Amino acid sequence: MILISHRGNINGRIPEKENHPDYIQEALKQGYDVEVDVWFIDNKFYLGHDEPQYKTDKIFLTNKHLWVHCKNTEALDKLKFDNINYFWHENDTVTLTSKRNIWAYPGKQPIKNSIAVLPELYNDNIEGCYGVCSDYIANYK
Repeated sequence: MILISHRGNINGRIPEKENHPDYIQEALKQGYDVEVDVWFIDNKFYLGHDEPQYKTDKIFLTNKHLWVHCKNTEALDKLKFDNINYFWHENDTVTLTSKRNIWAYPGKQPIKNSIAVLPELYNDNIEGCYGVCSDYIANYK
């Protein structure tokens, strides 16, 4: 099962660190994949959930262990032909990533072979899932 740190979190939310490049690198070094939030504004890429916060670049985003959540349509448009694992969603039950993985909205499990997102919020059954994305990803080892 693929274990995906949500915004760099491993043992619970730390909002002031989420999506910071150093925090993401820490999670990657511990062997986790990481879901990151990406914006494209004024011809530049940024990391950040509710707003663009940390400038980044395409080279950073090409890490095969990142799951890039496009936060605006400009980011989606700029990444659509690159070899980056990206996706867009709002409140959809599921969306497909560019690498053809099923990304399931919290509370919608079980969906066989999907990525269960924040299953701890709804006590989702993750049996049969391809992966888990969580703020408490260490609990799923």
